[in-house]
Amino acid sequence: MFTGIVEEKGIVKNIEHTHDKYKLNIKAEIVLGGTKIGDSIAVNGVCLTVTDMSSDSFSADVMPETLRRSSLGELKSGSSVNLERAMAANGRFGGHIVTGHIDGTGKISSVKKEGNAVLVSIAAKQNILRLIVEKGSIAIDGISLTVTGVTKTDFSVSLIPHTADETTLLSKKAGDKVNLENDIIGKYVERLMSVPESTSITKEFLLKNGF
Repeated sequence: MFTGIVEEKGIVKNIEHTHDKYKLNIKAEIVLGGTKIGDSIAVNGVCLTVTDMSSDSFSADVMPETLRRSSLGELKSGSSVNLERAMAANGRFGGHIVTGHIDGTGKISSVKKEGNAVLVSIAAKQNILRLIVEKGSIAIDGISLTVTGVTKTDFSVSLIPHTADETTLLSKKAGDKVNLENDIIGKYVERLMSVPESTSITKEFLLKNGF
């Protein structure tokens, strides 16, 4: 479980890519603190398991399914990535509930300066847009952001200077791909709303549907 509050920007040191392996090695500092092999770190919003560590980096394997659903396959040596350790039980909940299991990708359609903030619009498919609401939460490359508007083809968010400085989003341009994770509460509500009216809410029903 994550919060979408990025702890630092890491740098991809190298990528091992063969027909049966895709492993990222990422230079980092803050997220290495207290981390051990087997722990989870969100890389651009994707929950990955630490498989190896050194004094200044960690490695993580990436499954084919993750490459299909995310933009991690487009990373290169030198790419900057957003990093966040799994939320500590005794920590502040500064963002929103982020699982690190992204729903798909979107493409930046525009980046516009707006006062002291920057308005970013992102085009996405209907299966993602239908769960986005104005003033609701969305995770973009692992960044917890508030939605400022939604249309039939895209949605927009506004970045304050601190978020712009501490994350990688504004290093991207129109046409670049980003990872998107919808608010999990919206996904559960949609799932429950799809149940036939004749179905009663019982303990067995809740267990069957993941509660």
